[in-house]
Amino acid sequence: MGRDFPDRWVVFRASAMGDVALITGPLAWWNRTRDLRFTVVTRAGLAPLITGHPAVDEVIAVTQDEIDGSAWWAKAGRIATDCAGMGFLDLHRSLRSIALTLRWDGPVRVYPKFGLTRRLYNIMPLGPLEHRLLALNVPQRYTLALDATPPPKEEVRPVIHLTESETAGARQHLDHIGIRRPFVALHPFATHPDKVWPMGYWLSLIPLIERQGLDWIIVGKNPDHLEALDDPRNLTAKTALRETCALIAQASALVTADSGPMHLATAVGTPVVALFGPTARVWGFFPSGPHDTVLEQQLSCRPCSLHGDTRCRNGRECLTSIEPEVVAARLFETLENAGR
Repeated sequence: MGRDFPDRWVVFRASAMGDVALITGPLAWWNRTRDLRFTVVTRAGLAPLITGHPAVDEVIAVTQDEIDGSAWWAKAGRIATDCAGMGFLDLHRSLRSIALTLRWDGPVRVYPKFGLTRRLYNIMPLGPLEHRLLALNVPQRYTLALDATPPPKEEVRPVIHLTESETAGARQHLDHIGIRRPFVALHPFATHPDKVWPMGYWLSLIPLIERQGLDWIIVGKNPDHLEALDDPRNLTAKTALRETCALIAQASALVTADSGPMHLATAVGTPVVALFGPTARVWGFFPSGPHDTVLEQQLSCRPCSLHGDTRCRNGRECLTSIEPEVVAARLFETLENAGR
């Protein structure tokens, strides 16, 4: 390949967890179809998601100090110098990625973020806007940075490559806390509180799971750490990112809100039961695994925001109207369909 289309590219996606996880599928797709290789620039806390990816030669993990203010302009210059001769793929479309673009001496490609369409739809949910947004999920949109037409969504599912040691470590951890097989992983958190199913509903779901002979663990991080649930199966804030991935990989399914770990589960092949409230399929973030499923209510006020960060004036009816018994029934149906 020539300078206009090199065989090595620097990819920028700094946040958030789910967005970084979702670039892993397109990177694998481009490696399979174009034999491209990549250097990924992302936040240090999310860099482990890219570890072991067969198409990635290097991960440049940037700290908060490096990515803030004028420090980022200097860091962007060093990255551009160190990666001379490579192309630049902007899969973020932010002020920080623009800084890298301005420092880049080589081909630059960006993905269609559909930002204007999303904002217009959030104000006026018109049919043509909805059709445009529903046509492609986020990984498919990423691929349009290099491809004229997107691949099927099945070809660009996220993928996280765990080592044998990480898998063995997860099994040992589960044995240590006395987890019986099979078990279900629960992630009752989200970045924005209005995307979270009420905590009391989660606590009601647990005995429904146990009555089916299933065990459970809780994974993730949250400020309150679910301290009221004093149980060794509550692993909130107790595992590192890749250990969390390895634990989810051992589970028969993950029940979660619209969250980063939802995509981690798809990436390690664990079926997902996802509860969507203020957000919806049009934003492009529905889970894409073969047995992944979504529970949502068809309300006129949905979706009410892009990221679920708009305070609800209706008591979060979109989530509070989803009863634990309904979630349990969908979970057991998913397990049966997936042969888990």
